[in-house]
Amino acid sequence: MSVLEQIRTGKQSSPPRILLYGTEGIGKSTFAAQAPNPIFIPTEDGLNEINCASFPMAKKYSDVESYLSALAIEQHEYQTIIIDSCDWLEQLIWDELCRLSGASTIEKCDGGYGKGYIAALSFWRQIVDALDALRTERHMATILVAHSRVERFEDPESNAYDRYTPRTHKHATALLTEWADAVLFATRKFRTESENMGFGKERTIAVGLGKDGGERIIRTVGGPSCIAKNRYNLPYEIPLSWDAFINALNNNNQPQTIGDVNNG
Repeated sequence: MSVLEQIRTGKQSSPPRILLYGTEGIGKSTFAAQAPNPIFIPTEDGLNEINCASFPMAKKYSDVESYLSALAIEQHEYQTIIIDSCDWLEQLIWDELCRLSGASTIEKCDGGYGKGYIAALSFWRQIVDALDALRTERHMATILVAHSRVERFEDPESNAYDRYTPRTHKHATALLTEWADAVLFATRKFRTESENMGFGKERTIAVGLGKDGGERIIRTVGGPSCIAKNRYNLPYEIPLSWDAFINALNNNNQPQTIGDVNNG
């Protein structure tokens, strides 16, 4: 076959690769558990109240490797692989790097000066390569779950401001957000009100919209408040549920196989 004969045209049908991050207790794991026939690779506690299939909690990096290898080699019917969470997986990567290099901390790996964080990227690439193989060979969707943090962003076109990002090192965050088809920020919807404190003073307070202190939503497009993106032309904001996510995909004329992922 010539090189020109290998050219592909049109949309390619592939399951989604999702990075979902947000604050503790927002419902990230619940969202992931609603995906078609999911299997969790847990790197932290937190799945006890969720009805789902799960490997034993990974306590070292090699555990994660063996779980991904089993999904690639052994027969199974799982359709969605979930790593929960990336920030705890990052600590396993750092522990493994320290073990291999004989360093006491990630800051001292590879001679220090931040080189350990760059060395850790090779482990992250092994993870995403394994996930891509499951996507191609087993037609599995991927959901990476992460907690959020607020960090200062030095905008070269404006003043610096705070924004939400995944709670991973900036090098890992850059790799994962570039790799993912959708980076989704889970949050609550609030409005602000002025409260009279007396003596002519007021303060601004946040008031949740909804019964549980704020409607749970997903931001799909980045802005000053958060990192987010998607390759599916999704609405800027959708409810925090798998059904809402997959409906938004199908409403934007995505390949049918993404609907097939939802239908199992």
